[in-house]
Amino acid sequence: MNNVSSRKVALGAAGLFMAVLAWYLIALGPMRESPLPAPAQVFSAMIAMVQDLAFWESLGITMLMAAKGFAWALLVGVLLGMAVGWFGLVGKALSFVVEFLKPIPPIVIMPLAILVLGPTQRMGEFLVFYGCLLPILYQTAAGVRETDPVAIQTSRSYGVGTGEILGRVVLPSASAFIATAIRTAIPISLIVSVVAGLLGGGPGLGSEIQRALSANETADLYGLVLILGAVGLLLQLLSGGIESKVLSWHPSYRKLVH
Repeated sequence: MNNVSSRKVALGAAGLFMAVLAWYLIALGPMRESPLPAPAQVFSAMIAMVQDLAFWESLGITMLMAAKGFAWALLVGVLLGMAVGWFGLVGKALSFVVEFLKPIPPIVIMPLAILVLGPTQRMGEFLVFYGCLLPILYQTAAGVRETDPVAIQTSRSYGVGTGEILGRVVLPSASAFIATAIRTAIPISLIVSVVAGLLGGGPGLGSEIQRALSANETADLYGLVLILGAVGLLLQLLSGGIESKVLSWHPSYRKLVH
């Protein structure tokens, strides 16, 4: 590990320690009469939870909902984004629909999804798909429009077909934009999959949070929130690591690195 990485880890650990210390002082000081549990209570509840098979089943369901909805959103979003960014008629045809859906968050259409799909895992997957689709579509279309026109014209001058240009010139050029969309969509997928259980009655950790809230089990409630935060952080670190490997060749990424 180089000096920059070591310093970053040390600063992160120091920040985490200060946050836990502040939590401890607040819980035992100004808010000692409130339902806010002390860190030791929450950590004990977390240890008990991770030893329970039911917790891992709920976590698996939540992760599966997030993964499946995200995967479909990535596939459809990239394909539609390529079409919107490349074909002007497609962009104009879809612009009204996209702008109409843009201000409508997944939680607003949740009642409709429950009516059609019920409080099920499929409902959660659909909401994740809906929540992740537009950011991926927008970023992909922007990446397509930012493709160097000289590279496109050069390819055409050599008789390269549209499909090959899209696959070999436009898509690689837009890959940095797509990577940004993925970083944005990953936390969205986790948040929406939890909300589907918390407010929509679907399975997973969201329903466990709702159960802990109804039973006034504050230590379990805070423990579940911390676990979800840790899962989200791990997913972001994983996606960042994959991105640094896959896009190390991209000019814009090299500029950021150097």
